[in-house]
Amino acid sequence: MCLFNVKDGFLEAVVRGYKLGLLTTADYNNLCQCETLEDIKLYLTGTDYGPFLANEPSPMHTTTLVDCCTRKLVADWRYLRENAGEPLGRFLDYCTYGHMIDNVVLIVTGTLHERDVQELLEKCNPLGMFDAIASLAVAQNMRDLYRLVLVDTPLAPYFSDNLTSEDLDEMNIEVMRNTLYKAYLDDFAAFVHRVGGTTAGVMSELLSFEADRRALNITLNSIGTELTRDDRRKLYANFGLLYPHGQAELAVAEDFDQIRTAMEKCQPYQSIFSRLGLGETQMLDKILYEEEVRQLINTYEQQFHYGVFYAYMRLREQEIRNIMWIAECVAQDQKNRVQDGIVFTF
Repeated sequence: MCLFNVKDGFLEAVVRGYKLGLLTTADYNNLCQCETLEDIKLYLTGTDYGPFLANEPSPMHTTTLVDCCTRKLVADWRYLRENAGEPLGRFLDYCTYGHMIDNVVLIVTGTLHERDVQELLEKCNPLGMFDAIASLAVAQNMRDLYRLVLVDTPLAPYFSDNLTSEDLDEMNIEVMRNTLYKAYLDDFAAFVHRVGGTTAGVMSELLSFEADRRALNITLNSIGTELTRDDRRKLYANFGLLYPHGQAELAVAEDFDQIRTAMEKCQPYQSIFSRLGLGETQMLDKILYEEEVRQLINTYEQQFHYGVFYAYMRLREQEIRNIMWIAECVAQDQKNRVQDGIVFTF
């Protein structure tokens, strides 16, 4: 405990301070009353997003709002990373590897379709940027791209152990993404186990939920596709509350009812699916986000662990999704639906 405060106590205090700047239910209620995107911008300038929005000219667009809010998260994360010692610095890197995977997959897709390099880089998530990402975008073919990934990115072990250069050409993009995510989640779980202490306990719960949610989404999205049961099973992480028996049932599920039956055999997910009425599968994502937010908030009830950093990033990302939803509803004159997509955090 004492050693934790010596090494990481300052940054833990900083990230808990960042958490206090997240929007509250009252803030969301006020945002829902806004009539235009300019009103949303005006309200957000009175929050932690103010310095990032203040100089944006009119007319305001949803993408501009989201970009400015994302810059706030990126600035916070960079400050934390620049001041972190080890193993906290390594932990913060792990938190962004998922974004790196999305960026690399985006570049692979763009390279296959001969898209403009600059356009691809602009669409990349800034949390997942790394020094050599521009070199990936100028690769002439999949073999060159694969070599650059192995040499220049932190994702090299996930590629070398699971994919070949031929896979980049032939494999379905989503299968590739999920193959890399599985390797990443397994590696992240092993890392937090090595860190030990409260960090291991808190993060094991959060990562287990993420692994189970990905297994659920993979199953839902693969129904009616050419993906075989064995292929589906290979994309599931090697841990989680569903591992291994729940995953075995998901692998052979052929419709939503069978998926629901498999999930409800796991006690924590029984309560989640009980909130889902018949024909409300479209609400599942929101219910899962709400459960994730509940778990993330709970991490702040304990001290002296790294889970608060992961929780802050995920809560801020959820907040940005909420702002995007509100802005889209206002821009498209669909204010009657604005409450449907908000996942309240505090």
